[in-house]
Amino acid sequence: MNNTCHRLANYIDRFYNGQSFLPDTPNNVKEVVGILDSYGYVLDAYQINLQHIADREFLTVFPFFKYFNNKVSIDQLSKHLWHDRINFEYAEYCMKVMLWHGGGNLETYIESPEFRELIEPAIQAKIKGKPIIKLLHRLFPEFLPEQVRQSVYYNALGQFWEVMSAIFLTLGKAYEQGKVTSIPQVVDWVKAGLVAAAGNPINYAVEIDGKSYDILPPSANLTFLMDVAVPYVEAIFFRGTPFLGTVSYNAQAHQIPVEQNEFTYGALYADPLPIGGSGIPPTLLMQDMRHFIPPYLHEIYQSTKRQEDDLLVKICQSFQKSMYCVTSATILGLAPHPLDSQNPQEQATNMAYFEGWMDRFLTSQLPNIQG
Repeated sequence: MNNTCHRLANYIDRFYNGQSFLPDTPNNVKEVVGILDSYGYVLDAYQINLQHIADREFLTVFPFFKYFNNKVSIDQLSKHLWHDRINFEYAEYCMKVMLWHGGGNLETYIESPEFRELIEPAIQAKIKGKPIIKLLHRLFPEFLPEQVRQSVYYNALGQFWEVMSAIFLTLGKAYEQGKVTSIPQVVDWVKAGLVAAAGNPINYAVEIDGKSYDILPPSANLTFLMDVAVPYVEAIFFRGTPFLGTVSYNAQAHQIPVEQNEFTYGALYADPLPIGGSGIPPTLLMQDMRHFIPPYLHEIYQSTKRQEDDLLVKICQSFQKSMYCVTSATILGLAPHPLDSQNPQEQATNMAYFEGWMDRFLTSQLPNIQG
């Protein structure tokens, strides 16, 4: 049923045998659950701020306090300046990567004439009484609509992470209660959460002067899985962006692909070792997650030769393992037919589907997470 000559055929075999990309070992279970638990807390903070920016900073020209969630105080300002805070900049980085790479019906909709017509009343309401901004809108009619598109991704990513945060936090509790004890169970937990939320509508409206304006109306028929989750996996797990200082941005050096769809800078490809260096955005995420690492994961890090001297790199390695589990759940959840199908045509369709995915992992970090 699963005969294939693909170079990564052993991973396809794992899927058919109820396993995943990551070997099922007690340490891997602790690492993955522990890091996803801490990630859940961070994502909750990220999604609150993203949706705050989308709702409360809509078309604000200079959103100086966008990271404060309407709670500006001297104490918060001091913590912000001393970086004693959650690094919301990383959440914005992910939003911008999604916006740049696009994908799915969400991108199609926000580039449509229907969307452009829909958002104009909201733009006019926001710039009412602001002659300079009105002139700007008249001279550069695509500037403000592009800012609205960015707000859409703030909101959509916030909605996505709100669901994922709940999945990861409940996973952590299930592990502590002894309900999750293996990597396949972790994958099944994530897959079940994705499937349960698959059809959730992605809607977005803003309130201006007491009146609500639709930005992503129900009529757009945008949903959680295909229009946000899948483009997120594509943009953040696979494509990503080249990190400053790791490759040359000089066009003559030819170190960056010309086509976006050839990018392989996402979480599944990235080398964890540069974490902590200048120009490496995921460093911010690792710094945030270290505040929420559960004791059983600290024990694993303490048992290594360097203990926690290279903590951010260790967190990144654990995080990469967890993302391969999430990717396993995504691949299994999107499979065109049940894996136990006895229909030869369905079996062939499934195999072609898996081989297509495996093609994308040929240059990834997959071999390096097998230890």
